Amino acid sequence: MSESTAWLTRDVRKARKQGPDGTARRRADRLADLVAYARSASPYYRELYRDLPERIEDSALLPVTDKKQLMDRFDDWATDRDITLEKVRAFTDDPDLIGRRFLGRYLVATTSGTSGRRGLFVLDDRYMNVSSAVTSRALASWLGPLGVARAVVHGGRFAQLVATEGHYVGFAGYSRLLQEGGARSKLIRAFSVHEPMSRLVARLNEYRPSFLIGYTSTIMLLTAEQEAGRLHIDPVLIEPAGETMTQSDTDRIAAAFGAKVRTMYSATECTYLSHGCAEGWYHVNDDWAVLEPVDADHRPTPPGEFSHTVLITNLANRVQPFLRYDLGDSVMLRPDPCPCGTPTPAIRVQGRAGDILTFPSGRGEDISLAPLAFSSLFDRMPGVELFQIEQTAPSTLRVRVAASPGADADRVWQQAHDGLTRLLADNKLDNVTVERGEEPPRQTSGGKHRTIIPLAD
Repeated sequence: MSESTAWLTRDVRKARKQGPDGTARRRADRLADLVAYARSASPYYRELYRDLPERIEDSALLPVTDKKQLMDRFDDWATDRDITLEKVRAFTDDPDLIGRRFLGRYLVATTSGTSGRRGLFVLDDRYMNVSSAVTSRALASWLGPLGVARAVVHGGRFAQLVATEGHYVGFAGYSRLLQEGGARSKLIRAFSVHEPMSRLVARLNEYRPSFLIGYTSTIMLLTAEQEAGRLHIDPVLIEPAGETMTQSDTDRIAAAFGAKVRTMYSATECTYLSHGCAEGWYHVNDDWAVLEPVDADHRPTPPGEFSHTVLITNLANRVQPFLRYDLGDSVMLRPDPCPCGTPTPAIRVQGRAGDILTFPSGRGEDISLAPLAFSSLFDRMPGVELFQIEQTAPSTLRVRVAASPGADADRVWQQAHDGLTRLLADNKLDNVTVERGEEPPRQTSGGKHRTIIPLAD
């Protein structure tokens, strides 16, 4: 089952016109359909749901799942019985296959997330088409007719700031787009967050994008470059994603670029989960997603209070269904209608902004690196189960690495040390010392492994 992007675009418009009741009916039908399909095609879900009613229209009736559970039952989780963890791992170990169709049918994406544990996810065309349609709806609502016209006059070019050396969903999707061609492929270009800032600035100055989309921490670094006059681009829209922002961050970006700033809150498990509004709230795309703020016992958290965690249900992906999946973030559901006028549920996300590490370069200037530059480096290293980087002094990093079962810990450490040293050298930070932490990565009080810990935190 793979609805076209054009059909889905018409459907999402129709859903908004029908109002909350129409959206609720769509959501209930889609959930019932997905649960029935998961039961029939996934041994994992067949076992998990064996005692549930035949038709499920309320996600609260479902057991909670999480990344560890699904990864532990990977082969049984997939609804396509040709998919195995061994095949997916072999696929993601080959950088030449980024964006290629796994088994001729699917996109594969990897992530570590807040737990620091690697996730391997298989995404079908239906999911990708829904994501495209929902995102197009958000862009149109953000810009309005005049904004769209201005973007066209500016060339309509998209600059996507992504990690370009792994099977991350942003770069994998971009690579797929380039490989399969079409008009959209000519209007988007990926820019690597691994590039030294001076080179990234030069490339963006040459490209002059109408849209700047990417990780919040990288956009904040580019904002400083724009304020200093080294970057001089005039995008119509800037869309930070992946990390929590404050209102002052949003205001600073808008002032520096003279652009509209709209944020998004999403995950690889549901890239279209929500989009931000002018009032600073994230609106859930509830025709294709279910979001449940819950306490530690997975009971609903009242509106106006921050949750212990949040459960999401992706109603599009059928090859590896994410049903009542614990995303691990703390969110608050707005208790009253949002002043922006959007009728869908509005949430705030409680969390840290990106943990940017700043170092003295030894040449009288500071150099900052976004957390993604470090996390994507470790995510693609074989043998790394968990990692944590702590800045213990201005020019010292202490690195804690837990090797995967069966991996040689000393060999894993050596490749981690070598990779991190190269990354620092590429950014003219040869003066930074990398120390090996013999202790395991530290956990937060909530049980998560924070991967990047700045100085004096």
